[in-house]
Amino acid sequence: MRRLTSLICIFFCLSAIHLGYTQDISDLLDYQERHSLYDYNDLQLKNTDTIPDFNLKDEKLKLTGTIYLSDGVTPAKDVILFIEQPDENGNFDLREDNEKRYVHHRAWVKTDVDGKYTFYTFVPGNDRRYNQLQQIFPVIKEPFKTEYEIDTFLFEDDPLLSKRCRNKITKKSHLSRILSPKKKDGILIAERNIILNP
Repeated sequence: MRRLTSLICIFFCLSAIHLGYTQDISDLLDYQERHSLYDYNDLQLKNTDTIPDFNLKDEKLKLTGTIYLSDGVTPAKDVILFIEQPDENGNFDLREDNEKRYVHHRAWVKTDVDGKYTFYTFVPGNDRRYNQLQQIFPVIKEPFKTEYEIDTFLFEDDPLLSKRCRNKITKKSHLSRILSPKKKDGILIAERNIILNP
């Protein structure tokens, strides 16, 4: 009887280990496949965030705005806005965690009841090898909806933002995506309001 009891205990222990191992693998696969927007701890999200290495950058940027519901008037609360961007040389600083690659210069905010958000970041550079504009790449996650990309944030003083580019942007999207930062107290400040998709 004691032997049977021992065998049953061993069986349950091995089953628990196997189940835990399977769950760990499943969690790891989900982590590797999901969008980087989800690589945060929900309890830490506020309506202000700072991009890594902010204090080391020369062209510091305070990017602020309001996110509105699709009516363009009502502030949207509890919306997650995720951004990622290249460094000041136009290169993406790629890192790895649990075999998942991600962009180091990234940040998350969750809007407050007034729909407000603020990022402390820096002006990204151009990747002249590929003729890439200075861009910040945003992704929106509304409550109970799938995440989606919105138009990149561009910069008025970008040497690659030609008149021809501006005309294309005007036809495809709104000019508000072109930021015009102004310097105040040693930091560039730009505003970008966002209207959610209907």
